[in-house]
Amino acid sequence: MTVELKEHERLDDLQNGYFIIQNTQDFCYGIDAVLLSGFAKVKPGENALDLGTGTGIIPILLKAKTQGEHFTGLEIQEQSAKMARRSVAYNHLEDSVTIETGDIKEASALFGKASFSVVTCNPPYMTGNHGLTNPHLPKAIARHEVLCTLEDVIRESAQVLKPKGRFYMVHRPFRLAEIMGTMMKYNLEPKRMQLVYPFVDKEPNMVLIEGLLGGKSRITVEKPLIVYEKPGVYTREIREIYGDGR
Repeated sequence: MTVELKEHERLDDLQNGYFIIQNTQDFCYGIDAVLLSGFAKVKPGENALDLGTGTGIIPILLKAKTQGEHFTGLEIQEQSAKMARRSVAYNHLEDSVTIETGDIKEASALFGKASFSVVTCNPPYMTGNHGLTNPHLPKAIARHEVLCTLEDVIRESAQVLKPKGRFYMVHRPFRLAEIMGTMMKYNLEPKRMQLVYPFVDKEPNMVLIEGLLGGKSRITVEKPLIVYEKPGVYTREIREIYGDGR
């Protein structure tokens, strides 16, 4: 299938049989989305919702990596949602991946309560007044809590999850206390966590976390994930997550 790329767009090979359309002037996916897709588990027959899906990278990666039955992406920016739908069509995934336009804050109203077995989210990391807000709106929305907050994400995830459903998120360690407190406020018990370090001698700059709706109090902390052996060279673990032998 051929694809007509618009101005500033490119077609990226995901090295797993699928491709994704991205606009170089807007927010392009990064390693955090790839790590989240490797951390999340979607079992055979389960359906998953990705909140703030952007160009649809996480649903497409989860389709490639798991045996889940159906993957839905929710995106508030229509331009990004349209691009994601074009990627879905290019990969002939219309039967297993759906992209919806809508607001994270209204997810439970849009999909109904207890509708999904799994929810994933790579949310904006920065609060509205933390750091410099990018003047380019799509990037600002992706990086800063312009249109939704951490609490919005967790509250709506808890609402749309089925009993004992699982929540997966990648975020920044400096907000870890807030993340866990908010998860427990909405009965999403933290069950598994992994810190991600850029280099073995640096501080962690990402955290992957799994929550279980209605779960009992017990968390497993997995071994640290180191991204680079040396500048520009991924560790074996990261190469395995990418799955492309780079």
